[in-house]
Amino acid sequence: MFNGGYSRLYTIYVDGFPFRRDLLTPWMIATLVDFYINVIALAAWISYKESNFITATIWILLLICFGSITTCVYIFIQFLKLSPKESLQDPVYRVLLRHESKGVEQKMKQSAVMSARIAFSVLGFLMLGTLIYTLLTDGSPFRKELLTPWVVATLIDFYINVVALSVWVAYKESSLISGFLWILLLICFGSMTTCAYVVKQLVQLTSQDPVYLILFNRGNRAENRYERT
Repeated sequence: MFNGGYSRLYTIYVDGFPFRRDLLTPWMIATLVDFYINVIALAAWISYKESNFITATIWILLLICFGSITTCVYIFIQFLKLSPKESLQDPVYRVLLRHESKGVEQKMKQSAVMSARIAFSVLGFLMLGTLIYTLLTDGSPFRKELLTPWVVATLIDFYINVVALSVWVAYKESSLISGFLWILLLICFGSMTTCAYVVKQLVQLTSQDPVYLILFNRGNRAENRYERT
């Protein structure tokens, strides 16, 4: 949280505010697309977590505006809400789970599974297209002149969100090797991996399952299915 906030304040101090046309280089735009696709994934979780529409909207707006600072604050608050017992027994599952789950979750549209598959597939291909187009029109991103202060700050913001997503992937994967490979892909390919992983999890659901079940590993998923029956 402090790294993300400090990097933004420092960058504003040394390079001014980011609302300048000269900052929107092709690779900066590609980085922002990558960043905000991951933000969409995190926003989907927040919209599930928050039973109040207004509260969810405020948190999502803060996530869009302040990125990983909001991610860290939100996750920190969710851990604070855990009871001592929950903190000792599968805390990641308890943080992922919606507090007012019974009755509310059952009202969620079951057809949303297919819609979510399509949405994240489109987002994944959008990022792939953006990456290919930027490579063809602007060359390699591994050039010193591209590392402007705001690009560096955006990358720090991006990878703090990647850490949050990596914790989720590690919780989801029962195999250490599988978890490591997915996290490595997430670090290297960003939101394309996020989308591929989300779609993979959605494929494992039936059309009768609510979308939120992708949040949980197999054991917790089975527990939630049992509670709904």
